[in-house]
Amino acid sequence: MRSYRFLITCMASSLACCVSAQTTSGSDPSAPANGAANRAIPAQPVPAPVEQLPKRLFGVIPNYRSHASLKDAKPLTAKEKFEISARDSFDPGNFLVTGALAGIGQATNSTQSYGQGMAGYGRYFGSTFGDITIGNVMTTGVFPSLFHQDPRYFRRGTGSVWSRLGYAMGQVFVTHGDNKRTQFNFSEICGNSTAVAISNAYNPDNRTAGDAAGKLGLQFGLDMAGNILKEFVPDLSRKFHGGHSPKH
Repeated sequence: MRSYRFLITCMASSLACCVSAQTTSGSDPSAPANGAANRAIPAQPVPAPVEQLPKRLFGVIPNYRSHASLKDAKPLTAKEKFEISARDSFDPGNFLVTGALAGIGQATNSTQSYGQGMAGYGRYFGSTFGDITIGNVMTTGVFPSLFHQDPRYFRRGTGSVWSRLGYAMGQVFVTHGDNKRTQFNFSEICGNSTAVAISNAYNPDNRTAGDAAGKLGLQFGLDMAGNILKEFVPDLSRKFHGGHSPKH
């Protein structure tokens, strides 16, 4: 199954933000004349600002499934999970990516039955869009709701490049439940397996069991690449936008 996610190898070090608390002191005007020590007002903890992640990676690839931190995340309802899958699927950037992937598929003649020309390109486009949309619905909406798992990618944001790289790749197989506990990622495995099976109903070529296994393995690899993008691209965005992540 084709995917709209791309693998990048350029990674940047993440920036850490520190928030300092201020303390004030005051005196009690009603204190007795014999003199009482001024009471220091306890410092009030200042909440750290929530990191704003870009809605699109490189301004094109939808990034609605990313969240800055598991600690600050609130559980999603089933409705919210399906809404995320819809935003990922129908974002304007996704149509651009779908068009590019359809062009690559036609250029390499990956599905010979679709043919060439504009009619053939239309078939490639429809098939690619169907693959992406079904995959999003299954891995973000249907199975996360059934298994009570959170479909979002929670950035690590700190640590060495290699530790963050391993974390990003591992999230394909390890996820968090709605209760924030670590779980095996049934939503990813079952969701992509179901999407590959459904794609065989409208993809006329490459429909053997071996082809399906190859598509599934490719999808896992592409999802790992997508997680790597989600982990590191915000760092690059801040670097090139003066310390602030773009909101688009």
